[in-house]
Amino acid sequence: MVKLCSKIDMNYIIFLLRKLRKALFSNVFNTVITLLIILFISLACFQTFEWLIFKANWKVVSSNIPLYAFGSFPSNEQWRPATWIISILSLSMLTLCGPEWKWLRKNLLIAWVGTIPLGLYLLYGGFGLSPVMSRHWGGLTLTILLTACSSLLSLPFGIVLALFRQSSLPLVYRLSSIYIDIMRAVPLISVLFFGQLLIPLFLPAGIEIDRVWRAILAFTLFVSAYIAEDIRGGLQSIPKTQIEAANSLGLNQYQIIRFILIPQALRIALPALTNQSIGLFQNTSLMAILGLVELLGVGRSILANPEFIGQYIEVYVWLACVYWMVCTIMAVLARHIEKRMTINQSNF
Repeated sequence: MVKLCSKIDMNYIIFLLRKLRKALFSNVFNTVITLLIILFISLACFQTFEWLIFKANWKVVSSNIPLYAFGSFPSNEQWRPATWIISILSLSMLTLCGPEWKWLRKNLLIAWVGTIPLGLYLLYGGFGLSPVMSRHWGGLTLTILLTACSSLLSLPFGIVLALFRQSSLPLVYRLSSIYIDIMRAVPLISVLFFGQLLIPLFLPAGIEIDRVWRAILAFTLFVSAYIAEDIRGGLQSIPKTQIEAANSLGLNQYQIIRFILIPQALRIALPALTNQSIGLFQNTSLMAILGLVELLGVGRSILANPEFIGQYIEVYVWLACVYWMVCTIMAVLARHIEKRMTINQSNF
């Protein structure tokens, strides 16, 4: 049996080598082009690794890790944002590794939503914790908070907009369409400027909204329009025969929306919603222009330090790695959830 498996493996390897030779070395011209590309890639990799290991000065990163992670959060209280980030990472691991736990599957959504009030409690303080003003929040902590809160608020708002745009009521349909079309036609940076600079002008005297919440509101208003279109695409892909069958069973409109339309639309639109979440995480870097010291803002403030002036490459390579790592985790979680939803749908 072992010899048979080895023989099959060798035959498969020989087959792949023949395909590779046919594709890359079929004639002299293809052979020269292939060798030049291999040489170019090898030189680029060699130069990159040489710079990363021998030439780059990573002190600008290693000496500022707490600043990248927590901003100017008080050093004696940094365990609070650290606890919140660790809880999110732990929940991510449970999501990936614990699908067989029935109690976890039932309470997974509640657990994820619960991380947001937990984070706000740990960051703001109160109930036994010393208060910390939002101007001290920053770094990866603030980036994750902006992404999580904006995603939580924009998803239900986007679902409502999608349902309104499918409505047979002309006024509801027109208003939702106008809102979605306007938001999709306006650049995000202008919406963020509106949230940071113009919203305070419309508030009554004595009432002030925190800058962090103004940013969350602006992101929510913008992203919800795109989420609405993603959900609407999912709704349109559901066969009308399912709605007719639900009507014949005596389900009312609310039950049809809750048990038939929304679950299927979310499952169909999940890849697009994942793109929106990843894009939202990346777009939080625009807040560095408007004064919030999130992850990119921390990098810019470090480069303003005379000790680290000119070390742009190290800082931006590090930031790119952090963004890549977080976005990859989000994509892996979304693929896992999509797979579980597909399995549940097929079992049903």
